[in-house]
Amino acid sequence: MNIPVLTIDGPSGAGKGTVSRAVAKKLGWHYLDSGSIYRSLAIAVLNAGVDLHNIETIVEVAQGMRLDFECGDELTVILNGDDITSRLGAETTGNTASMIAAYPEVRAVLLQKQKDFQRLPGLVADGRDMGTVVFPDAKYKIYLSASATERAKRRYKQLIEKGIGANLDQITRDIEERDRRDRERDTAPLAMAEDALYIDSSDMTIEQVIDKVINLVR
Repeated sequence: MNIPVLTIDGPSGAGKGTVSRAVAKKLGWHYLDSGSIYRSLAIAVLNAGVDLHNIETIVEVAQGMRLDFECGDELTVILNGDDITSRLGAETTGNTASMIAAYPEVRAVLLQKQKDFQRLPGLVADGRDMGTVVFPDAKYKIYLSASATERAKRRYKQLIEKGIGANLDQITRDIEERDRRDRERDTAPLAMAEDALYIDSSDMTIEQVIDKVINLVR
């Protein structure tokens, strides 16, 4: 399809979500938050009261799932017409998502769901394997990263501002361990596409990163 796609991949905490939503808004393009796909399906499955071992029914729920992302100051996720944003981080949602993500049949349906977001006038896709697996032929590809130390500082600041106690050293270790798991996993590992532009946001403001990405597209 001759519809432009901008993929923004990279590790957790690099600013992908903030940058991707801002760029999509500025360009007037559609937005895909791939990280919410499995959790959204988990909520759809829980809403339907489906047996989590019934793969055939889970596939049917996935095929009928209508998902939209609204890019305001914060991301809003709409599932079948309902705002499910507040439920995405629930422990039950995460556990269910982890279970159904193990089924290859479900992964195949959700891969196609992600591809279906490629609509005019264009798409900004945010994730870890957008440029390597989901949209390997994307016209524009970004790999957005930052040092583990810097990403830990950003996470620490977010938690403290929310009044949540946090330990910077522990957050740093957690991020380094998550990076390792993401790089080494068998299915869709975190990797930079060969034709992607690498951006290290460690010493950049969000505005500077957004401008650089917009300049690439324009």
